[in-house]
Amino acid sequence: MKRHNTGMNERIKVLRKALRLRQADFGRQIGLTQTSLSMIEREVNNLTDKNIKLICSAFNVSEEWLRNGTGNMFNDSPYINELCAICNTLTPETQLSLFKDSKRTTQN
Repeated sequence: MKRHNTGMNERIKVLRKALRLRQADFGRQIGLTQTSLSMIEREVNNLTDKNIKLICSAFNVSEEWLRNGTGNMFNDSPYINELCAICNTLTPETQLSLFKDSKRTTQN
């Protein structure tokens, strides 16, 4: 069942740009063609509930944000507390090296 919600269609484009993905790449990860995603972003078509669930799962997106525009765009990582605890045990030099490696990984 499709629903008319122009705000949600606009948030898809905001999300895709935040992830630095082209329409084709974003769509591929949720089983949509570039054309289908373009039509959603341009409000020609609306998202189905299935598409919403796939987007939230594939990109760790808050369903509340996607549907209503409230709250944070992304869900908190279930690993954040553990990562912080590990990081706090490392030397500053190792922290910097890990930071640089992580940043380089996200830029690829």
